[in-house]
Amino acid sequence: MTAATALLETALMLAAHGIPPMPLRAGKVPFGNCPACTGNACGGRPNMKNPGPCRCPGVCHAWAAATTDPDVLNSSAWGTAWRRAAAVAYHPGGAGVTVVDLDDAAAVAWARATLPTTRTVPTTRGEHWIYQGAMRSVNAVRPGVDIKSTMAYARWLGPGTGSTAALPDAVRALAVKEPTTARMAPQTPTVPLRGGQGDCRHRTPAYLDRGISMAVQRISEARSAIHATVYRTFLAVLSTHGRCGCLTDAHIARLFTAAQAKGESPRHCTDAWTNALTTLGL
Repeated sequence: MTAATALLETALMLAAHGIPPMPLRAGKVPFGNCPACTGNACGGRPNMKNPGPCRCPGVCHAWAAATTDPDVLNSSAWGTAWRRAAAVAYHPGGAGVTVVDLDDAAAVAWARATLPTTRTVPTTRGEHWIYQGAMRSVNAVRPGVDIKSTMAYARWLGPGTGSTAALPDAVRALAVKEPTTARMAPQTPTVPLRGGQGDCRHRTPAYLDRGISMAVQRISEARSAIHATVYRTFLAVLSTHGRCGCLTDAHIARLFTAAQAKGESPRHCTDAWTNALTTLGL
């Protein structure tokens, strides 16, 4: 049995149990938009007002591509994706469940002391706690904790152990709080202007905005190697604008938003930004 066949069989098994699966590329990221849907040109990118499944025949629009239709999963349009895939993910909200993603030992310890016991799936660094019931997805509700349900995807790592408990108010309450900003965006560079005096040419709105817009476009148009593209783009922005202190939280948020739209997590964004700062000695 080939790896692609094994992944497809897993997806069909999930679909048969009412769990909408989708393929993931290496790095736990979804497949990018097809040419017809790039930049939302199709006009059908799912959102809060239009959360339905993607109507593109290919593996498109990240979580919205997840489906329980075996004909779609077996289609020739999806065949290339399964051959290139590295893992299977699923849409928790589409299956009527919520995944509390605990990213490290500290987060797991917090959950064991705070949340009701439920079905647990071990991950590389922590655990997925799965509850029956859907809610909105929120990243970084506290250090090392993400909530994945509607309009999100989680990697399929097996059925786990234990009984699935009802979604508790304690988890719903986490989504009401403001997400932890430390994982959503890095600190704005605070290095001084060159020479410590004079006006910075990057403070010219047109110059800086054009540079950020070009960076956002580069990330948004990436078809592959998303991790590498995000890092190189962050590095390019910081090499030009990082030493004069002209970048603001709003500029950085635009870059992070573009990266997350391509499937990058807040943690991946922060790591890429930190690595770029380190490389440049900032």
